[in-house]
Amino acid sequence: MQSEHVRVLIVGSGPAGYTAAIYTARAGLEPVVLAGLMSGGQLMITTDVENYPGYPEAVTGPAMMEDFQKQAERFGAKLFFEDATRVDLSKRPFTVETDDRRFTADALIVATGASAKWLGLESETRLQNRGVSACATCDGALFKDKPMAVVGGGDTAMEEALFLTRFATKVSVIHRRDQLRASKIMQERALAHDKIEFLWSSAVEEVLGDDFVTGIRVGDLKKGESRELPVEALFVAIGHQPNTELFQEQLDLDEQGYVQVAAGTTRSSVEGVFACGDCADKVYRQAVTAAGTGCMAAIDAERWLAEQGIE
Repeated sequence: MQSEHVRVLIVGSGPAGYTAAIYTARAGLEPVVLAGLMSGGQLMITTDVENYPGYPEAVTGPAMMEDFQKQAERFGAKLFFEDATRVDLSKRPFTVETDDRRFTADALIVATGASAKWLGLESETRLQNRGVSACATCDGALFKDKPMAVVGGGDTAMEEALFLTRFATKVSVIHRRDQLRASKIMQERALAHDKIEFLWSSAVEEVLGDDFVTGIRVGDLKKGESRELPVEALFVAIGHQPNTELFQEQLDLDEQGYVQVAAGTTRSSVEGVFACGDCADKVYRQAVTAAGTGCMAAIDAERWLAEQGIE
């Protein structure tokens, strides 16, 4: 396998990776992007995006990512729709391999994103983007004046439930335990809200509906009984998993697997490696913030390369 040397290699696509590609390409750094077999990130399973600046009309996630891709390619970014399978960050230049090729790179930008954890139900998969979502901020407003449900018991689930009260007639929180895992203040806010009801020791058994969600079947884990709950949206808030397995023992990751970066920057624990987007962000997880950190990573990488005398 022959190696190709590049100044900047970007692993991952989506808003972060493509924005990093746009900025590094415009800087004349001729970036190579390993966009992955499933390019575009979580937006590829998102229907209408209404909260991204510059799109006054709703745009589908795949259409937006196609725009990002075309813009990156317009400035000369070179894309390979292959997954990175091995990396060596122990020395510079860094080495990254796919099944078909090997690259060495002076600087590396990690933009591998994160994946929402799902319940694993066939009906959940079938009705994703048809009432089933993992992002209340993204999709909550689409179901204004409708009953909704949230699955989960941590801070994220409480944040989602509280956010949805702005739009929903009622929010049903379904949790497997008989007490919440969320922080005390988040528990207090959710428990005190008159639009939120809790279904304790319960689990979603099936999402109901043919073309769109019309309800869910919820099982009581203590009584062994089931009942149907009429809702038009189900938000799964049981966590996200950063796609950082490739970088274990090579970069400093937190206990959840997110790449740790220096405050206010995208610099990782390895000099010359920068991380952006949802693989390093467990707080905001929005397309616009991912794009913003993609810009930061590109600028950080460009300045670092200049410091090394690599223009």
